[in-house]
Amino acid sequence: MLQRLKLIVAYDGSHFAGWQSQKHGNTVQDHLERAFKKISGTAVRVHGAGRTDTGVHALAQCAHVDVETERLTPSRWLAALNASLPPQLRVTRCQRVNSDFHARFSATGKVYRYRIWSGPVLPPLEYGRAWHVHRDLDLIRMRSAAANFVGRHDFVAFAANRGHSENDTTRILNRLVIRRTGFLWALEFDGDGFLYKMVRLMVGALVNCSFGKLTIAELVSRLHKKSTGNTRLAAPAEGLYLVRVRY
Repeated sequence: MLQRLKLIVAYDGSHFAGWQSQKHGNTVQDHLERAFKKISGTAVRVHGAGRTDTGVHALAQCAHVDVETERLTPSRWLAALNASLPPQLRVTRCQRVNSDFHARFSATGKVYRYRIWSGPVLPPLEYGRAWHVHRDLDLIRMRSAAANFVGRHDFVAFAANRGHSENDTTRILNRLVIRRTGFLWALEFDGDGFLYKMVRLMVGALVNCSFGKLTIAELVSRLHKKSTGNTRLAAPAEGLYLVRVRY
């Protein structure tokens, strides 16, 4: 008999080629599945709430997996998994859930955070963990631009093509908060769901607005376009963190 486990997973994305399993085996999903097989001797499929890209970090990614009930308690699974995983990847919580829970399809929303360092010198401990823009940003202008993203929109112009078309590109962005502490900026996006590279494309647009390379009127006009965005305008992956998945 199988039991379903819900996992909360944190990782430093700079060490992995994203979430989704690949042939080379260096993805978060690959490492988790190998750890389960090492412990139980049985191959399992770990289902994530979403696919983070290479370099993107997670504070609380959610996943689920079905395992044999007699194997281990959740607390023992937690200890055994972390003993089998690389130090840049940790399962922070493990609990039993009903069989109808699905990490992806049961989710009602996600929270992402994007970090920017606007000082002339990037501190070594921020390398790979924040976008270094080398110059100051305009907080008032960025907040004014950001307000246009909040609400229900078709975000196709702020999404990249993953190789297949999305059936529905409309999303609700509940909140977009921009905070600054010295040279460190944190942009927090709370929405019902996000398209491929959507947050990174929005961040890129906001930074371009701050620098005067894009007017707010041009940003709004782009938001109303019906074609996918230009990925060259996307902010780099290393500043992006999956903070929370809502259920």
